[in-house]
Amino acid sequence: MRHTTEIELANLSDLNLADRGVITPGEVRRVTIEDALVDTGATRLCLPKPLIEQLGLTPYGNAKARTAAGIVDRIIYSTVEFTILERKGTLPVTDLPPDAPMLVGHMVLEQLDLCLDIRKGLIYNPDHGDDWIEDAW
Repeated sequence: MRHTTEIELANLSDLNLADRGVITPGEVRRVTIEDALVDTGATRLCLPKPLIEQLGLTPYGNAKARTAAGIVDRIIYSTVEFTILERKGTLPVTDLPPDAPMLVGHMVLEQLDLCLDIRKGLIYNPDHGDDWIEDAW
């Protein structure tokens, strides 16, 4: 069964510049995706190249990724702030081909203390009620 979620993304560097008054809040590059695919087989937050360009993210590293097509090289880009179900987190993103759907991997779910329920989709971790319990870093 395919599960999607709405996710808001913002360029974290832009947010920091806006906080310091270097740019206006309206200049922060943002995007809202209404149907991001929740993929528990994915590790990271994975964006197709056009979204990476729209957010103005910069590459800083490479990683190997295991996909259904085998091991592939991916580019790691600068950090975004993301919001799902009113919870915020930050992570660097990994690129995907332009025609791929955005993927919300398990690192995102763990950071926000969310679970995928087969019937309801994304939910707050039922073991924690409505409380947001974060793992110690």
